[in-house]
Amino acid sequence: MRPTGPTSLVTRRLIGELRRAARRNSAPVWLRVAELLERPRRRRAEVNLSKINRHARDGEMVIVPGKVLGAGALEKKVTVAALSFSLQALVKIRLSGSRAITLEEAVRENPRGSRTRIII
Repeated sequence: MRPTGPTSLVTRRLIGELRRAARRNSAPVWLRVAELLERPRRRRAEVNLSKINRHARDGEMVIVPGKVLGAGALEKKVTVAALSFSLQALVKIRLSGSRAITLEEAVRENPRGSRTRIII
């Protein structure tokens, strides 16, 4: 039988870390993010900045279990946590005064997962 799930060791380690954080902190948000990361790469989320701008509120942490792309503008001050970012998205996020962090940093900063929004 062929193995299923992500083949990247970095992604597998991240999924395990998210599952442990969900159990340790009673935070179902991290369990959901881990489930979304287990999807095949072809079905993983690709979110434009315009979508983040539409759905996020100021001061929130936005979690993207995939890649953030640079189409559109970001006008709100949010913290964006994602598996990866395009170069254009990183530039636009920093120019808007927002922060771009990795999912590992998001778990360390907000272990309970409060004031977060998952965008897929």
